[in-house]
Amino acid sequence: MKENLLMMKIADAYLGNPNVKKDGVVQTWTNEEVQEYAKCMNDPAYFARKYCKIISLDEGLVDFDLYPYQEKMFKAFNTNRFNIVLACRQSGKSISSVAYLLWFVLFQPEKIVAIMANKGATAREMLGRVTLMLENLPFFLQPGCKALNKGSIEFSNNSRIVAAATSGSSIRGMSVSLLYLDEFAFVERASEFYTSTYPVISSGKETKVIITSTANGIGNVFHKLWEGATQGVNEYNAFRVDWWDVPGRDKKWKAQTIANTSQLQFDQEFGNTFFGTGDTLIHAETLLNLRRKEPIEYTRDSVKVYKKPIKGHNYVMTVDVAKGRGQDYSTFNLIDISTNPFEQVAVYRNNTISPLLFPNIIYKYANLYNNCIVVIESNDAGQVVCNGLYHELEYENMFVESTVKNSGLGLNMTKKVKRIGCSAFKDLIENQKIDIVDEQTILEISTFVARGQSFEASEGNHDDLVMNFILFGFFVGTTYFSELTDISIKKLMFEQRMLEIENDVLPFGLHEDGLDEVPQPKPEDGWAIEYTNENF
Repeated sequence: MKENLLMMKIADAYLGNPNVKKDGVVQTWTNEEVQEYAKCMNDPAYFARKYCKIISLDEGLVDFDLYPYQEKMFKAFNTNRFNIVLACRQSGKSISSVAYLLWFVLFQPEKIVAIMANKGATAREMLGRVTLMLENLPFFLQPGCKALNKGSIEFSNNSRIVAAATSGSSIRGMSVSLLYLDEFAFVERASEFYTSTYPVISSGKETKVIITSTANGIGNVFHKLWEGATQGVNEYNAFRVDWWDVPGRDKKWKAQTIANTSQLQFDQEFGNTFFGTGDTLIHAETLLNLRRKEPIEYTRDSVKVYKKPIKGHNYVMTVDVAKGRGQDYSTFNLIDISTNPFEQVAVYRNNTISPLLFPNIIYKYANLYNNCIVVIESNDAGQVVCNGLYHELEYENMFVESTVKNSGLGLNMTKKVKRIGCSAFKDLIENQKIDIVDEQTILEISTFVARGQSFEASEGNHDDLVMNFILFGFFVGTTYFSELTDISIKKLMFEQRMLEIENDVLPFGLHEDGLDEVPQPKPEDGWAIEYTNENF
């Protein structure tokens, strides 16, 4: 009898694989199998828990014993069209997704699932996990297999799973029912892929998307989608798995893990913390401490105002100029240098404004902020803006690189200037000498990375606002800046001292204490920032 059953199973097997049912096999059902099939079809978590097998490092092939958060994950996948999962490393996010993909094609006909990863080999490895689960299912749950290879599985119900690398043409022309993107934060050229793929997946009314990843830097597509999901500004449902959600991970485990690695590494891999990439100009811990604020005003000129001008304060406006063709951005940042730390008070960013019109915006806000000093990068289209502001609008409070050359208006961004500016800006922000609150600026700083012997925006990002602060970094080393801050500091110190005197004497009545003299600033006061070319 056993031999007959074995022979029947071999006869029903796909290409001699006794664990996979071939196409065309007529299934004879028992009442119990019918009931179990119905339970599995209606509940993917039940299907995974009862019938799926996984590989354990310690025990080999074992039952898929779902953790509570995995139960919730299945429910989220089944309820929402678009899901994005931020999960700590080794939390089982990928294997949970694989089980759901298998359930999706087994119990629904004519569905196409695409598994996509950074490399084709990685995607095929994920498909291998699907195959392992399939091979350990009883035949009554298998619809029958038409084709099974390293790149795809096709079932008798005309559903199939394909594995491919993320590229712009990977699923073009394919009617995908469910797209799964594994470790999407690590995908190269992710922006290009997502831009070309999104129209395909969003065109259908029922197409599902599941994106899973650990955190890997700020500004990539995964980070943007996750932030949008948590803020409710896109269609994705955000699902998060933290290290303490995983059974067996407690404070002792955390301490041991940090001791064997580092706090920074733990936060990145297990703490679901979005740091800048490892080769950013600004240290990751500094990036983590930057806090965005909401502007107090959005002007008609698209200027984000964080603080209005204060009478008696000195301001610096740094300007980066683009050609206004919808690619790079023309930007300016207004910085209050009368405070400690310096403060970002207003931001402008526009990629369509013409260099011929940009001087008008600069002129308006430079005057508004106490006729502030304007530092313009004079390369290329910047020279047009310099000439327009100085000669046509007759704004004279501009940084002049050279009084000898006709082109001396503004600051020419050379390798040397950029190197000095980067070093100075790094010192300013990492030593808390400047307060940056604009979200877009923080994003650009977080994606400003080493490229060769210099720094620039990482792929798919911009650095126009960062260049404002590179200009500012260089400017703080000039004599002109020292003169500005000396005046500002003396005034600020005098006002602060008078306030202290008033607080001291008011409860007791006024008396002569010999403190009428305005104190002179000292280096230890920490107000003056001195940079010379020799520092770099």
